[in-house]
Amino acid sequence: MNTGTETAQRAARLVLVGALLLAGLWVAHGFVPALLWAVVLTIAVDPLHLKLRAWMKGSHRIVIPLVITLIAALVVLVPLGFGITQALREAHDISSWIGQAQAQGVPVPDWVTRLPVGADAVREWWQTHLARPEDAAEQLRMLSGGAWLAHSRAIGANVAHRAVVFGFTLLTLFFVLRDRDALLEQGRRAVLKLFGPAGERVGTQAIRSVRGTIDGLVLVGLGVGALMAVVYLVAGVPHPLLLGAATAIAAMIPFGAPLLFALAAVLLLLQGSVVGAVAVVAIGTAIIFVADHFIRPAMIGGATQLPFLWVLIGILGGVETLGLLGLFIGPAVMAVLVMLWREFLANGRDDASSSA
Repeated sequence: MNTGTETAQRAARLVLVGALLLAGLWVAHGFVPALLWAVVLTIAVDPLHLKLRAWMKGSHRIVIPLVITLIAALVVLVPLGFGITQALREAHDISSWIGQAQAQGVPVPDWVTRLPVGADAVREWWQTHLARPEDAAEQLRMLSGGAWLAHSRAIGANVAHRAVVFGFTLLTLFFVLRDRDALLEQGRRAVLKLFGPAGERVGTQAIRSVRGTIDGLVLVGLGVGALMAVVYLVAGVPHPLLLGAATAIAAMIPFGAPLLFALAAVLLLLQGSVVGAVAVVAIGTAIIFVADHFIRPAMIGGATQLPFLWVLIGILGGVETLGLLGLFIGPAVMAVLVMLWREFLANGRDDASSSA
């Protein structure tokens, strides 16, 4: 009788715990991305955190987490502010150009005659749709319809949501860094209690994978962006620093950087610099080839013990599923699955040897 009662109570507790977990996830689901971002950032900065703690003994409880959180905020906000400033400046120039185009039309630019192919077709289209003031005004009126207003409202709401997520991410990062030791001890005890030694190995592999992915994606992307900023500056691309920063972000995503190379080449073609456009594409392709085929596989694969094909699947699948956060979560999930698969095969060989 007591056994039956204990079984019923255990089942009721499991149902209650499951219901509470689902309710908690439902309540906090809007903040899950911020929590995951905070975990990823904590893993990334933990070596720096430990070094600062060893250097600043006695003040690591509040000061060091606060300093690291402020640095993380500045790393995002300073380039973002610079980009917004440049965008506002360009918006003023574009507004002036639109007014002039509506009043006088847009004459065929000189670079059209220097196009290697299709110069006549482009010139004919330009004269038909943009050369006369009334044609240019009609084309610009089509671009400024109600759809653009709806898009701008959606963009504004999205920016506000991301600003809230970013602020909560920074707040969570501070508290996670402040309580790092207690959280690690609690997590280790919970994992050992629920899953045993295998759970601790899974957690260690996930942390190692996230850190290796950060090194392979972020550091390599920043290196590619810095090199291409120099190339843009030498080639005469407009706003080389801003475009270099955008290239660094795009280079963190596989096959993203060539889009920025193409944009820089188009800007140079509009200025009439065909040689510069070809040089930017050629040099950028060479840099990406070395980064993607030698540097990045060595950094990510060496840390995760994962073939680069599975790293690529984790990155692309993670981006498709989770957005930018998937860059770091996807490879970690694939690394844990491959580790479990290898342990399963190793246990199978051990069982076969024992049977023999």
